[in-house]
Amino acid sequence: MRIGELSRRTGVSVATIKYYVREGLLPPGRLTSPNQASYDEGHERRLRLIRALLDVGGLSVAGVREVLAALDDPERPLHKVLGAAADRVVPRYADDPGEVLAAREKVTELIRRRGWLVDDRSPAADALAVALAALDEVGHAEFAEQLLDAYARAAEDVARVDLGYVNRRGAREGLVESVVVGTVLGDAVFGALRRMAHVDASARLYGDPDAEDHEDG
Repeated sequence: MRIGELSRRTGVSVATIKYYVREGLLPPGRLTSPNQASYDEGHERRLRLIRALLDVGGLSVAGVREVLAALDDPERPLHKVLGAAADRVVPRYADDPGEVLAAREKVTELIRRRGWLVDDRSPAADALAVALAALDEVGHAEFAEQLLDAYARAAEDVARVDLGYVNRRGAREGLVESVVVGTVLGDAVFGALRRMAHVDASARLYGDPDAEDHEDG
């Protein structure tokens, strides 16, 4: 297909496609004449992945380049490729003295206790440490002590479901796109479901059992 058709199929402007080619994110098309190039479905898949990494994952062009380099490395295990994508869509936090450093110890202990194959200095571990430090700062340190393992068990269940979905995507590019989209939008879905469940649980625990009768009347 010509670049115009690739643009129509993906919704990405011709100028942007050319920019991605110049930046090394998208392979150039196959030259069919000095001024014409042909593109195929592989270019379309790669272009959709680039847009997912940029628009959904919020990565920089440099970050996208790193993920694509991992994806295109045949020696890189799939686990490492997916990790490279996931790590770059989780906010990174700078080291902070005091509360955050203490919270990092809790995160390290959680990883050890759960037997997780996770680096305790990964972006996700950093994010958890910052969240735990914030809970401590507002007087809810017992949250981690009482609920952290229950949250971890729930996260393990969700992770298994997530990876079951990702595993059905087939090609490596489809897997990477699923991880990026699933990490960002999956967090939004899970957060919304959690809030809805809170409303239901609160209504059942604290609500007026006759409230519906009053409203109907």
